[in-house]
Amino acid sequence: MNELYHLSKNLKSLRKQYGYTQKEVAERIEIRHQSYAAYENGITVPTLQNFLKLAKLYDVSLDELIE
Repeated sequence: MNELYHLSKNLKSLRKQYGYTQKEVAERIEIRHQSYAAYENGITVPTLQNFLKLAKLYDVSLDELIE
């Protein structure tokens, strides 16, 4: 499987683990809900800044987000 698939799967899993909605995650990392939904659906990838915000939000490394 490709990295984009793993990223989207990991983001969805972490979000559910923390009990957040897509909208809540988007608000916490200061982006539009539609942008975050595109990350989870494998349509786009986060910017480096948003990768860092997501890693901090979920207390994981960048490697853990994409593996």
